[in-house]
Amino acid sequence: MRTDFYKLIDVSHVITDGMITYKGLPAPIVCDYLSREASRKHYDGGTTFQIGKIEMVANTGTYVDSPFHRYADGKDLSELDLYSLAHLDGMVFSADPHSRAIGQELFGDADLKDKAILVHTGWDKNWNTDRYFQGHPFLTREAAEYLKTSQVALVGIDSLNIDDTADGQRPVHSTLLGANIPIVEHLCNLAQLPHSGFRFYAVPVKVKGMGTFPVRAFGLVKT
Repeated sequence: MRTDFYKLIDVSHVITDGMITYKGLPAPIVCDYLSREASRKHYDGGTTFQIGKIEMVANTGTYVDSPFHRYADGKDLSELDLYSLAHLDGMVFSADPHSRAIGQELFGDADLKDKAILVHTGWDKNWNTDRYFQGHPFLTREAAEYLKTSQVALVGIDSLNIDDTADGQRPVHSTLLGANIPIVEHLCNLAQLPHSGFRFYAVPVKVKGMGTFPVRAFGLVKT
């Protein structure tokens, strides 16, 4: 397969046994259901297989939120259109690292319609540390309203939460998911993507009755 005309940039965290994504939620348990050693008795000639098992809450690692995450009558993972999650025209906007609240001024007068808007805060540098859970950057209610009005396709952020967790109304989730705009949280490595001119992908498994699930998020950049 030729890859000399494009590169894929992974912007999702690795899920490991015992890691904490969000304080108060349990860590994933990653283990063998059938180990290679135990499988030997089922096969011949030294042939072995491993069947893994994972127990986790949906909000683990880098994940996508569907409208059902916020609204009982919203689309769940199985109902999300692939065109809302894959091969999206992407744009990265870098926020002021010294400011927590990110307003609509970040987006200037850019044409955002039908774009995957990724907010680069640099907060992912704190991943797997206690600092990650304290004082994270977030979008304001006004920014969310602006993105909704701009008819974006998807919004992502490399932070603990796209909302200020001190605000129990969760206005950004409420606004975007209410407009059928998926949200991707806990992204990473956004500095490796260009400002524009790339394609973004963040596709979860197709589960009925769930609103959130981990994704392998990446950007496709032409070279």
